[in-house]
Amino acid sequence: MFHELIWVLPFILLLGSIAIFPLVNKHWWEQNYPLVSLGLGLLVALYIIFGLKNTGSLVHTGHEYLSFIALIGSLFVVAGGIHIQVKGEATPAVNCIFLFVGAVLSNLLGTTGASMVLVRPWIRMNKYRLTAFHVVFFIFIVSNIGGVLTPIGDPPLFLGYLKGVPFFWVLENVWPIWLIAVGVLLALFFFLDSRNFKKAPKEIRLKETAHEEWKFLGAHNVFFLLVIIGAVFINHPLLLREAMMGLAALLSYKTTPKQVHEMNDFNFGPIKEVAVLFAGIFATMIPALKWLEQNAAQVGIHSPGQFFWASGALSSVLDNAPTYLNFLSASIGLFAGPNLAVGEHAQVVGLLAGHASYIKAISVGSVFFGAVTYIGNGPNFLVKSIADHFKVKTPSFFGYFFRYSLPILIPLFAVIWLMFFRS
Repeated sequence: MFHELIWVLPFILLLGSIAIFPLVNKHWWEQNYPLVSLGLGLLVALYIIFGLKNTGSLVHTGHEYLSFIALIGSLFVVAGGIHIQVKGEATPAVNCIFLFVGAVLSNLLGTTGASMVLVRPWIRMNKYRLTAFHVVFFIFIVSNIGGVLTPIGDPPLFLGYLKGVPFFWVLENVWPIWLIAVGVLLALFFFLDSRNFKKAPKEIRLKETAHEEWKFLGAHNVFFLLVIIGAVFINHPLLLREAMMGLAALLSYKTTPKQVHEMNDFNFGPIKEVAVLFAGIFATMIPALKWLEQNAAQVGIHSPGQFFWASGALSSVLDNAPTYLNFLSASIGLFAGPNLAVGEHAQVVGLLAGHASYIKAISVGSVFFGAVTYIGNGPNFLVKSIADHFKVKTPSFFGYFFRYSLPILIPLFAVIWLMFFRS
């Protein structure tokens, strides 16, 4: 076991680098992050190929990464061809309505799709008084917690759907938790945004509340957006899903007027950064996920509350899709015997019939805790990169966690645990 855990160190080093180097030497990190990320990823890949002689896991993870970046990248390109300008006042009330609509759309377009479509309008409508908490609450609500109601909303839920969880089961069972979480975050945001709005100089407030014309340019890209969302449900033949996403992104980019891209200040910098960093993350997390798969059922996790915290804690730093599957397998093993792989729908249906609270805990934990760090969910880092490109002052990795996640999300999740999962 100790030998296996040593190979978790590259993953820890990469997370530490993402958190520390931008604070210590931002310029050096901007120049060298590809070397750090890809170097550590290559180190683990070589160990898997020549040390473990297990190229299968590497190929499987490579396909998962390709699917991840195809979805993230295609949505980034297509959303970059849609220009939305909201008419009216960017008051605290209007901002809350915008975020609530974003939370609903996250279940229809996915958290990535909703984030990419809405983040630029969000930045523009608050441009005269935009602060770090505007970006953070957007990530909390639109990029993560909002998308817990449907399998389209977040990858773990889609995997659960493929394994036998009915499409509307999550909506029917999780909507009270969604309503409480989104409601609490919106109330807190309204309080913070009201203070921010009142402190703004009068001339800025007049600018902010000036009426603007509705603008929706690049409407043809809605079709390409729907093509990408539809492609998510394609599993065979191999790589057809990714090919459709790539084709939709290419056609979108070629058919979008240059003016729209310029109005969105569109460039490929943010997606390049995400692609490079997550290539290293996907490679270095293989040993960590393997250890979890082999030991999840033996580490004393038995109650729904423990599954909620455990799946959530790991989803905040690991890819939440395989984390969801591993804990789903572990929960089945509790009642159907050890070492049972999640393969047959009957196993999941049986768990739903007798112990549905376990699937509910894993679903909520995997999705909600993705908001705890920048790397907890794919859209998080992409939203940060876009905000940075627009010169928005965003929190550092540690600043995001200690100033926002720790004092806001963790107490909220504790309340949810007390209300729904403690017993």
